[in-house]
Amino acid sequence: MSIRSDFRSFFAIEGAGPLIAGMFLYGIGTGILAPMNAVYMRDGIGLSKGEIASIFSIALLLNMATTIAVGTISDRIRRKKALPIAASALCMCGLSVYMLADGYGLTLAGMILAVAPSGLIMGQLFAMARNHFLRKAHSFYEMAQIWLRATLSVGFFTGLLIGANVYLIAGFRGILWGNWLGYASLFALLLVYREHETKADSPASRSEPFSVLMLLALLLLSCGDALRGLYLPLVVVQLFGKPQTMSYLWSVQAVFELLFMTLAGYWAARYGSRRVIAVASGFALAVYIAYSFSPPLAVFFAVQPLYSFYVSVLYGVAMGYVQRMFHSRIGFGSSLYVALSQTASLVGYLLPFLVTGYSPAIFVIPAALVASALALMGIATAADRRRSRNSATAV
Repeated sequence: MSIRSDFRSFFAIEGAGPLIAGMFLYGIGTGILAPMNAVYMRDGIGLSKGEIASIFSIALLLNMATTIAVGTISDRIRRKKALPIAASALCMCGLSVYMLADGYGLTLAGMILAVAPSGLIMGQLFAMARNHFLRKAHSFYEMAQIWLRATLSVGFFTGLLIGANVYLIAGFRGILWGNWLGYASLFALLLVYREHETKADSPASRSEPFSVLMLLALLLLSCGDALRGLYLPLVVVQLFGKPQTMSYLWSVQAVFELLFMTLAGYWAARYGSRRVIAVASGFALAVYIAYSFSPPLAVFFAVQPLYSFYVSVLYGVAMGYVQRMFHSRIGFGSSLYVALSQTASLVGYLLPFLVTGYSPAIFVIPAALVASALALMGIATAADRRRSRNSATAV
């Protein structure tokens, strides 16, 4: 099938409408808050850099524990839908507490309740989606999964634009309510979604060899991206003075992300996931180096397409790559990928304490992480080639 016909077929997959719409609206809610969250804690509540980092870190530790614990048993649960439904409800309660926060304690309580269950949403939604697509769209299920992830990204960047304008009209309070409505929309659509079951080791499902080195490389790449996600808004606000600038900056990625995710998925199928991940990592390295030199605002916008391609690969191709390592345990594989991202976020939040304040020099750290990841990928590829030669010699 061609890209165009595959794409049309994606929106016509039987029974997938609520899942696709829910992912899009969840992305909008997340995008409304994401660039403003750390800024709100600093400017709206008055927390310090250390307090902000500790809140994110504690909430993420609990998130990771919850995600891994549920991921280990989720493949034995016939109906997974109840997990993201319950998680969405808890996140809504947490945001309600967060809106009332006026100091460290209540902010921490609200963030724990809002963040700790959220790992169940992503991990189990993609596990459900993979099962659904294997049954209803087996001829292009890998691309369908990538497009579902792209739907989340398009929603996220739509949320960035909405959030920038909501902030101008209703301030931080409007931003928080927008995020709450995103969870509420997902909750409502999951209630009407009909879950499909299929065996994870279906003949349509391909597998990848297990590689600790590749998992470590993806962890390092995700660490760099998490650091950028938290600290780029703070750096941009410090350099240019307007919180809404970050929303417009990230929204540039929306123009390219769906296209790049599509192309990256087809290139990964043709040339291999590792090669595509390595090329995208090179783009990320160039972007981080550009950030570190305190460039004018125009440069921040100009490098966004390069970073958009990187994000498309990291959250599209890489997710499928990890899932295929555990193709017989889809729920665990999906949860492991989310846990990798969460671990990366935790490390990414703490590493910038090596740099004082919110200087653009912070981005030397993700540049070093990407360079290390590329080295690990090279070692993993060389090791695979040696094993292949040894196997051929033995035969």
